[in-house]
Amino acid sequence: MNREDLVFAGYSDIAGLVRGRGFPAKDLASRLAHGIGWTPTNINITAFRDIADSPFGQWGDVLLKPNPTAEVNVNFGDGMPREHFYLSDVLETDGTPWPCCPRNFLRQSLADLESEAGLRLYTAFEHEFHYSGADATEGSSYSLAAFRGQGEFGETLTYALEAAGIEPEGFLSEYGPRQYEVAVRPAMGLASADRVVIMRELARSAAHRLGRRASFSPIMSPDGLGNGVHIHISLRDLDGNPATYDSDHRHGLSQAAGRFIAGMLRHMPALCAITAPTVVSYLRLAPHRWSASYNNLGYRDREAGIRIAPVNETSDTPVAAQYNFEYRAGDATASPYLALGAVVNAGLQGLREELPMPHVMDGVDPEELGDDEKRDLGIARLPLSLTEALDALDGDEAARGWFPAPLLDAYLRYKRYEVEMMKDLSPEALCARYGEVY
Repeated sequence: MNREDLVFAGYSDIAGLVRGRGFPAKDLASRLAHGIGWTPTNINITAFRDIADSPFGQWGDVLLKPNPTAEVNVNFGDGMPREHFYLSDVLETDGTPWPCCPRNFLRQSLADLESEAGLRLYTAFEHEFHYSGADATEGSSYSLAAFRGQGEFGETLTYALEAAGIEPEGFLSEYGPRQYEVAVRPAMGLASADRVVIMRELARSAAHRLGRRASFSPIMSPDGLGNGVHIHISLRDLDGNPATYDSDHRHGLSQAAGRFIAGMLRHMPALCAITAPTVVSYLRLAPHRWSASYNNLGYRDREAGIRIAPVNETSDTPVAAQYNFEYRAGDATASPYLALGAVVNAGLQGLREELPMPHVMDGVDPEELGDDEKRDLGIARLPLSLTEALDALDGDEAARGWFPAPLLDAYLRYKRYEVEMMKDLSPEALCARYGEVY
């Protein structure tokens, strides 16, 4: 059967899903130069097909412009069409950035960090997800049996990531049944978020080609384990030197990193509206579920909102180059561009205000502290629902200022519509709906 190659140009929208348009490969040079038409209201298409309350209505036009630095062209060798797509910037028809483009939001946030603080971001994302084709043997957490039980999926995905230049760092069976984790090597700035989008889509493609599904939903059942997205962050100066570590601090934090983290902690309730942006996200963010539930900084604590990650002291890589901290109140229902951009802005806010070094909790669970102790340390429970998180964002004057007004307006309309859409569903039904679309 004869076929003509198609290419897809898309972007990660408010739903954290990649939408866009395909075109014949013969038109690629023209599309790279001039883009392809798109509709502004499409950014308010929900994960469930409905269009949320949109500030754009039926009016207006924008362009999807494929970015040549974010191309994926992978032949899986299975006879099916190759995975050929470009991540795109969304532009006005005159070629200027569209205020609601998530990719440009992150680009501008990183530019502000560089110009105001002389710092760049070096980041890596870890993803947990469920693969439907794996065995679900009880008690097989982290086991060789569970690793084996996913069949050829892991090798297929690893091949695809390598072919796309994504540098996979690890693939492992996780604690839950059919749960796996993929980590990719860190990258600078915008490239790290591009890698996230590409990794998710290649995981879905590999599963699809094997007749299965990969779901990145935050939680698959109310009493199950959640799927988090952990963002590992280190700061670099403009010459590329590590700027996160200081051996004189008991736990290794430099002054710049401390102020950056202090800003993240102060604005973490608002951040949750962007990094944990769905109704089902809040079934996961609860104490003692190995996810974040407080805006605390913990030393090697996997339930802290932000964790100081370990370093390998036997490595040839200097400690300063390894040292990083991990934002843990996130999941894959978020666009990585919006999530990382919001985190950057929160950290930059801490640098602007020269916030004091945050308290590091070492071996102490916030649940064990009294209300007065938590208040004195500035530790508070993270939002218990998406509505609470949206209210926190809407009520945080500094956080509102991080976003172009049209983007914030579209985002809040979308997410409040989503809350209303899901209000009558049981936890079981919520998990089923989100598990299917993510």
